[in-house]
Amino acid sequence: MKISIITVSYNSSSTIRDTIDSVLSQDYADFEYILVDGQSTDGTLDIIRSYDHPSIRWISEPDKGIYDAMNKGVQLATGDIIGILNSDDFYTDQQVLSKVARTFQEQQVESVYSDLAYVDASDVNKIVRYWKSGQYKEGSFLEGWMPPHPTFFVQRSVYQKYSQFDVRLKSAADYELMLRFIHRFKISVAYIPETLVKMRAGGVSNASLLNRFKANREDRLAWEYNKLNPKLYTLMLKPLRKLQQFAIVSPELRMLKQV
Repeated sequence: MKISIITVSYNSSSTIRDTIDSVLSQDYADFEYILVDGQSTDGTLDIIRSYDHPSIRWISEPDKGIYDAMNKGVQLATGDIIGILNSDDFYTDQQVLSKVARTFQEQQVESVYSDLAYVDASDVNKIVRYWKSGQYKEGSFLEGWMPPHPTFFVQRSVYQKYSQFDVRLKSAADYELMLRFIHRFKISVAYIPETLVKMRAGGVSNASLLNRFKANREDRLAWEYNKLNPKLYTLMLKPLRKLQQFAIVSPELRMLKQV
């Protein structure tokens, strides 16, 4: 079972080495690593070129945004399974791809996801937020649920059958894709209850109240594009779910929740 890992980058010289090293250090041999760069100008390409590894393929050219670049990676992928790892994320250990492949083989599913830890951008050993996905149940998206996209691995045939990222969305195309695959078309899923990915804190959609408002609007469009009807509270629950992600690192918030 071949796994394709895709990383898209633009001026990511401060973080991409950690990302690449975490992929190349995997103990699972049957993988390819596709890097799609948007013509970086900060030294990112020099870092990519410095890796002489048979599993790496890369391109650098203009794109129409992060999801357009991800679609290019999907189109280049030749593996049975596709996973996407952002250029400031990294795998937690060397067994991640082995665990993912074993889960696909043992449970005979179309997709796999896990937990994720947000870490301090300047100290990646410091966890600031923990995203415990939990077991998916039919209808979970209606309750504001979604899995962390960097932990989401899916059969390439699913992309071929149900299409790729919708580039009309600027910050929620990953949410829309998982909503479409899992909720609308009901692909089979398996959950690995472990933290397989670490992400540096500071995502674009959560950077300000304005960005959060824009993200919520795009979440609504994700349902509309799929001709689906969320519940009245679905889009309110989605950001509220993030509050519980701080509980593991914030005793004060844990006490507040108990109250």
